[in-house]
Amino acid sequence: MKPHALHQLYQKRLAQSTRPFKARGASVDRCTCCMVVRRLCICEEKVTHSTNAAFLLVMYDDEVLKPSNTGRLIADTVQDTYAYIWSRTEPNKEMLDLINDPKWQPYVVFPDQYAEQGRVSEEPLAEEGKRPLFILIDGTWQEAKKIFRKSPWLDNFPVLSVKAETLSRYGVREANGESQLATAEVAAKVLALNGDTLASESLDAWFDVFREHYLTGKKQRQLPIPGALDKYREVVKRQTERN
Repeated sequence: MKPHALHQLYQKRLAQSTRPFKARGASVDRCTCCMVVRRLCICEEKVTHSTNAAFLLVMYDDEVLKPSNTGRLIADTVQDTYAYIWSRTEPNKEMLDLINDPKWQPYVVFPDQYAEQGRVSEEPLAEEGKRPLFILIDGTWQEAKKIFRKSPWLDNFPVLSVKAETLSRYGVREANGESQLATAEVAAKVLALNGDTLASESLDAWFDVFREHYLTGKKQRQLPIPGALDKYREVVKRQTERN
């Protein structure tokens, strides 16, 4: 499987660690790409899409090392996905060059109650000749609020708020209030808003595949039949027939 931005960032962050990262389930034998128990690896099933939109994941320090992180599902699905570790004092130059490239129309995806009213946009409206670049802050809820507040380089961009109409399907981590969705769930909704319907459907179904395989391995159970992977394959099949 060809490595994407999250795989590369994972290896880079791992190399910088001075001691082993001990997340929950650290002793489990996982695939280092999909982070699912090796016997349930899903890498060969993923389908990547070329989309009008791109994503930039700004990740809190050790978020990329957590096997439960769903940001990698976005990179699995959306070809143009970028990822960087957040720094309050020294933001990554390559990241800053990316968001300042005139071919992009950046949007910060974040709840509207944390932004000035004039910054909030209900839908992405890129200028002619530009592509939307959706900036997702990836970390715990407390970490995400910290990044949003303490990143002045984000201040000039409009804020796109995604409403959680239903509770998160995640179940791998506990969400802390505000009807918080997993990062991949938010990205699927953003893709739908932007008209990238095929990628939105694919990411939404891929999220369920990851969730089901992750929890099955964690609880040492057998996969349900039929399961999320069967539904994902049906989504991919329908998309292929449409094209």
